[in-house]
Amino acid sequence: MRIPVPVHRLPCPVDEARGLAASEVLERRARYGRNDVLTRSRRSALQTLRESAADPMLWFLVCASTLYFVLGELSEGVVLLVAMAPLLGMDAFLHHRTQASTEGLQSRLAARATVLREGGEQDVPAEDVVVGDLVRVEAGWHFPADGLVVRGEALQAEESSLTGESLPVRKRPLGRLPTGQEPLVEGPHWGMAGTRLLTGTAWVRVVFTGPDTLYGSIARSAARGEHARTPLQQAVAHLVAVLLGVAGVLCTVLAFVRWRQGFGWMDALLSAATLGVAAIPEEFPVALTFFLGAGVYRLARRQALVRRAVSVENIGRVTCICSDKTGTLTEGRLRLARLLPAPDVTPDALLRTAALASREEGRDPLDAALLEAAARALPAGARGRTEATFPFTEERQRETAVVVDGAGGLLAAVKGAPERVLRLCALEPGARAEWERRVSALAGEGSKVIACASQVLDSGSWRGGEPERGFRFLGLAAFEDPVRQGVPEAVRECHEAGLRTVMVTGDHPDTALAVARRLGLGGAWPTVLTGDELQARLHDGGQVPRVDVVARAMPAQKYALVMALKRQGEVVAATGDGVNDVPALQAADVGIAMGERGTRGAREASSIVLLDDDFGTLVRAIAEGRQLFGNLRRCFMYLLLIHIPLVTTAALLPLAGYPLLYLPIHIVWLELIIHPTAMLAFQAAAHPGRLGTVRSRRQGPARFFSPAQWLTLALVGGLMTVGLVWSYDRSLGAGRDVEHGRAVALAALTLASASFAAVLTRLRTRPARWICAVSLGASVLLIQVRPLASLVGLHPLHVDDWARVVVGVAVALVPLVLPLRQAPPARPSPRRRAYGCGRLDGGR
Repeated sequence: MRIPVPVHRLPCPVDEARGLAASEVLERRARYGRNDVLTRSRRSALQTLRESAADPMLWFLVCASTLYFVLGELSEGVVLLVAMAPLLGMDAFLHHRTQASTEGLQSRLAARATVLREGGEQDVPAEDVVVGDLVRVEAGWHFPADGLVVRGEALQAEESSLTGESLPVRKRPLGRLPTGQEPLVEGPHWGMAGTRLLTGTAWVRVVFTGPDTLYGSIARSAARGEHARTPLQQAVAHLVAVLLGVAGVLCTVLAFVRWRQGFGWMDALLSAATLGVAAIPEEFPVALTFFLGAGVYRLARRQALVRRAVSVENIGRVTCICSDKTGTLTEGRLRLARLLPAPDVTPDALLRTAALASREEGRDPLDAALLEAAARALPAGARGRTEATFPFTEERQRETAVVVDGAGGLLAAVKGAPERVLRLCALEPGARAEWERRVSALAGEGSKVIACASQVLDSGSWRGGEPERGFRFLGLAAFEDPVRQGVPEAVRECHEAGLRTVMVTGDHPDTALAVARRLGLGGAWPTVLTGDELQARLHDGGQVPRVDVVARAMPAQKYALVMALKRQGEVVAATGDGVNDVPALQAADVGIAMGERGTRGAREASSIVLLDDDFGTLVRAIAEGRQLFGNLRRCFMYLLLIHIPLVTTAALLPLAGYPLLYLPIHIVWLELIIHPTAMLAFQAAAHPGRLGTVRSRRQGPARFFSPAQWLTLALVGGLMTVGLVWSYDRSLGAGRDVEHGRAVALAALTLASASFAAVLTRLRTRPARWICAVSLGASVLLIQVRPLASLVGLHPLHVDDWARVVVGVAVALVPLVLPLRQAPPARPSPRRRAYGCGRLDGGR
């Protein structure tokens, strides 16, 4: 990472330790602004309510519920009003979440800073730091702004939440600024806002403050994050609008025609009202809300907390996963993986020496891993008393400790960079070359490698200095960030299901490549690009190249990758746990944060939080989302299949001069069957270990139904309509027995409802079997038991009537059953990156 330095922002050469005068502070604050990284405007409750009220689905529910109240259907009106609550709550939550995400970023910022002004040190609020200030940062403090490190020794910074780098980052003072108006300076010379100094004391010349810092750009991205309506919401809204428009036209035409036919105003209004109740598609938004709520509950049982209900649908359409490495695919901590002792050296002796050269206080992750391993493997009291320590510095690249060993003797233990430690030891050229080869091999596997050596000192002649030669080489210690348990299996399942998976990390390419191989990501030869290489290719061609791993990735590059994938038609899920992941989490179709290790900023910016930080949970969540999408598709198909003949016959028969086919009580009866069937029968759960399939956006715009499915709907609905008209006409007979004809029509619709549900669900769930059986049984009793039938204006049917009903429904079912029987079992190809979802059962 190289960052340009605007030279005009520096008050003096970088090698001058001069602070600012009071007048310079005021002038620079006026020019560059305050150090307010998280400047934001609060949204009033009235403004949030006004923006939520712009949702057309909300106004549809208001109009539909009002109409039901006017018609006297109080229960229906109340149900629709209650359905408004989750929609309003969801919108308000989304507005609140954008604000809360920026508040979560605050935890990584310094509250106060020590600056050099007017010739002395001053403690000021971090917001008062200005461009050009010289700031002192102690170990454990956060950097208050972005600046150049100009003084300090043995500096290490923790930048995992900003860059994704899991290991401490060495920082070096910048001795001289390169020439040019905006020279490029390497990352090790920068102290960044939102990161923390681990060791040493650093003096930093501030170059960028407030929104100009890298952290500030992340905060702005979180604050302006927008969440567009999903294709499912758009499809449902469009379908509802079309059906509502058709219903309005039909009601008006029917009322006018019945009045012109001489049936009177009362018949005309009753006809229009009955048709309106039958045709208003209130089940669709209610079903959407209900199914999303069920999906939220199911994902919670799978350890995935859904923060935005529509993400349950989005996760089911995911075709690509951009996953953070540290803390997501790996555990996010160093672990001693291997000890390679020299000949005649035991592993315990090597481990003890490495632990002796490690610090208990202010230890970095490598020291922590060594001391943890030593505590498990070595007996208590093996450490001894420390006489002197010589800490790690960037120039020396080693750490030495002199301890009392055994019966009062002294032992010098050293650990550090292998090339530096080998220079301290007397080794044969062949042996030295062999150890250097081993170091290269371990580094190529993605391990962090240190070497250890020791030397016995004469307590009488030792004068307190650090020994520079005469060490005995003891061996190597290799460390790694372990892969999370179960992640390789989850990655393999994604690959077999055709889900594109890209690992994005701030680590070195060799380290990232080694982790990818352990995960099985990209096969035997994963394709690795650095963030700069990816950015250059995106700039040149605009297309995302074939890539399995993006290493040395900056937040802006991860964000650019997500946006480029979306432009190519991928439905992107981005995972992460740090502040550096916030832009990508906001931009992705589904942002997924880790619940255990994730920062508050990442959790608030995401739409789903994995409570157990398990990548396998993400795979199961995708399977559940895809199953939910299939369930909802089948539910909506059922609603259309039953409503097409219902609405068509309710309109056409009165228009043709026939008596009204349905009375309001009949419509209520049918709705009491349709509603429970739609809500309960289509709640099949995902099969463990199997990912369903959805249509990729690369194959065209997302549609809720394919053309073939629309054709099936038209054929089945048309056949049912013809069958109803024919049965009604035959049942009227010469005596125009309207009650008999209505009984035939209602028996046909009830049988059709149970049959459609049985075919679409295949009666796999207990609720589906119960709903179908109860609706059929109740309808037969209501029609065939004369006292009950007379209450609802019907006459019991004869055997030949039931035969006509069964034949008519069976004929209408043919176009629905044949595609299911002819479709081959869906077997995903590992080569495919996206899927179709033409089958009504989702390929199960």
